[in-house]
Amino acid sequence: MPFTPDLVNELNILARFDLASPQQGLKIHKAAAPEVIAAAERLHAKGLLTQVDGGYLTSLGRDAAENAHAALTILDSLPMTALQ
Repeated sequence: MPFTPDLVNELNILARFDLASPQQGLKIHKAAAPEVIAAAERLHAKGLLTQVDGGYLTSLGRDAAENAHAALTILDSLPMTALQ
């Protein structure tokens, strides 16, 4: 299953959470891009965020955010020569 633009927007929100500080949440402002607002709403509907406009990660949301952070770390660290 390929990443759709909607999934990429959701992953980008999850990647913004600071996993070292669980008391730090996110607030998606009303002036944010419509696709960002919609992604936060979907994450809330899926049970990953505590509020429709961000809030904190739920337990499931933390698991998803940890995996998103791990994927980004792996993908950002591979040298281009490894792909040739």
